[in-house]
Amino acid sequence: MSAQPEPALLHTEEEEALRAAVRDLLTDHCDPADVVTRTESAAPHDLSLWKTLAESMGLAGLLIPETLGGQGATHRETAVVLEELGRAVAPVPYLTSAVVATEALLACGADDLLTELATAQTVAVLAVGLHVAPAGTVPGVRLEGGALHGELTGIADASFADVLLVPADDGGLYAVRAADATVVPQVSLDLTRPVARVVLDGASGRRLGDAAPAVRRALRTGAGLLASEQLGLADGLLTETVRYLGERKQFNRQVGGFQALKHRLARLWLEVAGLRAAARNAADALSTGEDTDVAVAVAQAYAAQVAVHAAEEALQLHGGIGMTWEHPVHLYLKRAKADAIAYGTAGVHRATLAELVDLPTP
Repeated sequence: MSAQPEPALLHTEEEEALRAAVRDLLTDHCDPADVVTRTESAAPHDLSLWKTLAESMGLAGLLIPETLGGQGATHRETAVVLEELGRAVAPVPYLTSAVVATEALLACGADDLLTELATAQTVAVLAVGLHVAPAGTVPGVRLEGGALHGELTGIADASFADVLLVPADDGGLYAVRAADATVVPQVSLDLTRPVARVVLDGASGRRLGDAAPAVRRALRTGAGLLASEQLGLADGLLTETVRYLGERKQFNRQVGGFQALKHRLARLWLEVAGLRAAARNAADALSTGEDTDVAVAVAQAYAAQVAVHAAEEALQLHGGIGMTWEHPVHLYLKRAKADAIAYGTAGVHRATLAELVDLPTP
């Protein structure tokens, strides 16, 4: 029996070039102070940044074939983008539209909508609660007389969407123009990724295909690539905290020189290194289709713990300034906490992994 090829987890030159381009863009157009200000306004999403990412750089179409106007790239390149967006806690609907909704549309073969997404004409959102795991129960709305009725809660980035992809009780997935639905903002811990309640009262929709396989594919990809966002968040916080402790002085000494703090940072570095391997493996598995379910479950069983720990350490080690609303570290903590329940909690993914490897719980 021939041996399976080892996953190529190191980044290619093209991937590193993509990372550099996205990081430069975010450095210039996603200043932390501006993100804080935006989250306190009525329009938390950064439309200008989204247009630059989606239109100028063409990143909204990374997963969409070139024949439909996309880039024809893989989940590996998409993971690189998400890592940088997580590092900047950027308030754009990239994960929800360019990844999750795109995967659902690819599963349904909705070429016209995919072209609209690839060319940044449209933002689409899968109308499934952000908390739902890939194998979880998916709520649907009623289909009566050819119209859709009902409400769905916890829909991330629904307030920014042009098209909602709605599961219905007939087993279909329907495309509904957001203008035909009522989108009611809900209280969201993560101010950079707001959630909303979507109410449909006789809205018309176009049936795209079967909901079950499309939603499962979309949520699995979302869970797998969310780990890259969590990696970027954790790694960015670690880098910034080390920099801050190297500059801050106490008792005429650099705070970063204290042994106890060195130990805390070293532990966090090891956790981030482990998450980097898990996130990269999940992205590679999504690209190749090899052991995808296991790789995604492993990544999400570990990612939330690391991201939340990194955010908590950053807040504490920044001292008094870390406790203020003016400093952006609270946005990272809220994003890390919200990501911890997005597309399934760590406990759900551990249970999934146990089933996949035939390791029954006691």
